[in-house]
Amino acid sequence: MAARRKPMSEINVVPYIDVMLVLLVIFMATAPLLTQGVVVDLPEAPSEPIEDQESDPLVVSMRSDGAIFMNLGMQDADDEGTRVTVFSLEEQAGKILRARANVPVYIKADHSLDYGEVVSVMTVLQKAGATSVGLITDPPQIGTG
Repeated sequence: MAARRKPMSEINVVPYIDVMLVLLVIFMATAPLLTQGVVVDLPEAPSEPIEDQESDPLVVSMRSDGAIFMNLGMQDADDEGTRVTVFSLEEQAGKILRARANVPVYIKADHSLDYGEVVSVMTVLQKAGATSVGLITDPPQIGTG
């Protein structure tokens, strides 16, 4: 008589590992897309693009509600950076400007902001040691009017 096989009481985990690896890849691919940026409605102005001399400029974003964010680098344009106040901006920007004296400084301000608020941030940046401050704008839409 042939020997009977004993039923196997172990769980085969290989399919579960495959599913977990697929989920891991999906989460790794979608996680960078979930970051939220500062929503700024930039003014439109005809201007020439700036030559990219420095890969990590200091970008100060100003939302329409007056919130100010500071970000070092523009590789991830959606990254909102660190929220600062007008009072702490001089100290925070001063640290960066002392470490890297020739870093370009740009302001990305919502077009609905008061001109005085943008100028006050520019003044704070110049007090912190910025030799020049550039303004980031969107190119105008052709054909709209």
